[in-house]
Amino acid sequence: MANDAPLLCGSLSAMATIDHYQTLGISSRATQQEIKQAYRRLAKEFHPDTCDKGQVENGDRIVALNHAYEVLGDVQQRQQYDRSRDVANYRGIRSAQGTTVKPQSTIETDLEVWLQKIYQPLHQAITNIINPLEAQIDELAADPFDDELMAAFQGYLEECQIALDYAQNLFRSVPNPATVARSARDLYYCLNHLGDGLEQFEWFTLNYSEDYLHTGQEMFRRADQFSGQAHEAIAQLR
Repeated sequence: MANDAPLLCGSLSAMATIDHYQTLGISSRATQQEIKQAYRRLAKEFHPDTCDKGQVENGDRIVALNHAYEVLGDVQQRQQYDRSRDVANYRGIRSAQGTTVKPQSTIETDLEVWLQKIYQPLHQAITNIINPLEAQIDELAADPFDDELMAAFQGYLEECQIALDYAQNLFRSVPNPATVARSARDLYYCLNHLGDGLEQFEWFTLNYSEDYLHTGQEMFRRADQFSGQAHEAIAQLR
């Protein structure tokens, strides 16, 4: 599956209570290309860079879009979802507001597991990417055309890409608890900006244009902001 926006995946039980086709505004008979086009259009519409602050603060639409595309954009996951959706419809379950409510103790347990197994290593991976950047650029600034200094910077970028791949896979590995949906949205933006930043730095290593370097630094700065927002919101839950 194309890696357009992987970030949230759902269990079969979660799939049964969410109409991902409705989330993307498409028919259940849509082709994979139509699914991809619908996702890209809506992701752009609700991205914080293209909509005003009020729209972003009024909901977590982008989180639902990511979840829907993660399921429907993958042929095998879509087939599993369609089967569970057919069973759900047969039983009369038509929305995520079903009749069963999780006990508070179960919700709290889900949150603790997510914080320990997902968020803590994810936050550490993000920190390992962002924190060394300033020192790496300072070292390279001594002579950007020095082969050894550039090789060291490229080694840092390679390590960052490995850490980012790990973070993205970890983030998409389980559905986030509803109580951290807003933080999950900020983490999604953070990971996206880190990916964009790494791409800019890679272009810099190819042509030494400082425009790419400065753009990459700005992408990392914004990623750090989103990570900080997520961390502050999660800290308030503890």
